Amino acid sequence: MKTDLTDTNASEVAAALVRARRAVGSPAMGMVLTLVVVTDDAHSYDAMRAAAAISSEHPARVLGVIRRSGRGSAGLDAQVRIGNGSGEAVLLRLRGELTHHAESVVLPLLLPDSPVVVWWPGQAPDDPAADPLGAIAQRRLTDAAAGRSKSRALLAAARSYTAGDTDLAWTRLTPWRALLAAALDQTDAPVTGGSISAERGNPSATLMRAWLEDRLGVDIALKTSTGPGLTDVRLTTPRGDVALVRPDGTSATFILPGEADRPVALHRRSLPELLAEDLRRLDEDDIYAATVRHLAAAESAKARPRPATKKATPKAASPKPQAAKEPSTSKETSA
Repeated sequence: MKTDLTDTNASEVAAALVRARRAVGSPAMGMVLTLVVVTDDAHSYDAMRAAAAISSEHPARVLGVIRRSGRGSAGLDAQVRIGNGSGEAVLLRLRGELTHHAESVVLPLLLPDSPVVVWWPGQAPDDPAADPLGAIAQRRLTDAAAGRSKSRALLAAARSYTAGDTDLAWTRLTPWRALLAAALDQTDAPVTGGSISAERGNPSATLMRAWLEDRLGVDIALKTSTGPGLTDVRLTTPRGDVALVRPDGTSATFILPGEADRPVALHRRSLPELLAEDLRRLDEDDIYAATVRHLAAAESAKARPRPATKKATPKAASPKPQAAKEPSTSKETSA
């Protein structure tokens, strides 16, 4: 069931939700969280569709927030949808001065006594926890790969990390990290170095490098490949390389020293799969926290200017003392 509201307010949207639930015969709410999706008109369809796809595993009230032009008079248009899944979906289009106060519209529509997750599927604020919408959430999801500058977006997220923050670039690494951890459990040789190959600017590769360096205490080289995404992770040991190679984005080769190479399924996961994984835990991810702190510290060390080395001026050579002439004892000869 779909209901469109024009020039409305939060109380009218809440009333429309109640009427829609009764109309479809489900007055009781069985939802477990509120998912706030902060997006724009161009990406709202894909984002809301991904949020709806996970409703069978995570029944939620999905609030899509679209900030339009900040000029003109303040106004709110809304669309309420119920019956297409196990949750509810509300699309809120804000304009005028209201675009700067989106939290005033969202707060009355949150499910009572339930966790709140805010997701920015596109460009995210540099500090999600300081954003008015991010401040009301227990979990904040960003996606550095969707930003205009992927490296800058990831570094900003690392520097402003607050408990509850997660980036989907980290979620994409879950199967990679599981396979590499299993490989190192089967290898008793110490890791002395390694390398990662990925498309230029891939934020998942940057996080993989930071994770390996933080956990193993070795330097990891970052190389550029043609993709897609992350293509190769190789760890060097005295007995040979431990490697995970995925050249096509669907399947990979698992390489262990002294063993036959094994094919493993390692496809690039869809957006609903990534969202579903992140919503399974609403507490802080300690490993992600340590990884982004290592990344921020490493980048700060690179940016820190090195102290200028003072050139040593060579000392002037002191003149050698001339030996005193001994008085001559010979007699002078006359001409």
